[in-house]
Amino acid sequence: MPRLGYLLPTRERVMEGQPETGPLLALAERAEALGFDSLWVGDSLLARPRHDALTLLAAVAARTRRPELGTAVLLPALRNPVLLAHQVATLDRIAEGRVILGVGIASDWPNIRTEFEAAGVPFDKRIGRLIEGLALCRALWTGKEVNWPREAEGRWTVKQAVLGPTPHRPGGPPIWIAGAVAAARARAGRHFDGWFPNSATAAEYGPQWAEVLAAARGAGRDAAALTPATYLTLAIDEDAGRADAKLNAYLEHYYAMPPAETRKRQMSYAGAAAGAAAWLKSFADAGAQHIVLRFAGDHERHLETAARIRRELGW
Repeated sequence: MPRLGYLLPTRERVMEGQPETGPLLALAERAEALGFDSLWVGDSLLARPRHDALTLLAAVAARTRRPELGTAVLLPALRNPVLLAHQVATLDRIAEGRVILGVGIASDWPNIRTEFEAAGVPFDKRIGRLIEGLALCRALWTGKEVNWPREAEGRWTVKQAVLGPTPHRPGGPPIWIAGAVAAARARAGRHFDGWFPNSATAAEYGPQWAEVLAAARGAGRDAAALTPATYLTLAIDEDAGRADAKLNAYLEHYYAMPPAETRKRQMSYAGAAAGAAAWLKSFADAGAQHIVLRFAGDHERHLETAARIRRELGW
């Protein structure tokens, strides 16, 4: 049975000049009351200003008890992995093992390149930094002494280090990686615990997930332990034209580019609730086991509608 997640509007509220966190925490509590299985926040430093993901999730962890808490998605290449390992371990202690670390390499846009430059991180080295940095995090999360690098060369040097506290979940939280191009699917299978794309259509999802599983088996990993997830954007309105206009306005404001371009790259739906139900079911039928929803505004109404859709689908 698919699990359903909800993305808190951290970016949207900052864009609207409403940076107060109380309403965001209230939305998290409402989503928990409605039965959502997970709560998520996005990540950006300067390219798309928003609340710091890990700090806000700590507050959400303290205000909720049941849902898993995730990043959709964190950019670990922007962070020192020793500091990241420490932050995530503490967050997972606060959340008592509910953290999922969704990660990505970042899209190649001018404002994101500028963000990497501001953080002192070479953009063209981001994939290697992500792979090695998260491997170092996992080593530190064991609670055993870590000497790094393991090979002759590495980006970071760690000598006889022991991290404390370790995460609540032994070995640390599961790490899901975004991206649906062939290289991203291979990385998901070889290195990570889940696949978390936002660009695969329902028709593409099954065959692409099969590639992730094949990569996992090729790396000698237990493919059955990986989680197939997806991240989808919805504007639900019984007036289809109004729904479409809302989605376009939302995407244009969010990304500052023509919405048609974004809709080619990110799976989204605009229309009536019955159509949304069928659309969501198509991803579940294709194999997605955890579906994270981002709403184009009207969060309270969308939460109620999505909860009703879920009941009608028997999820």
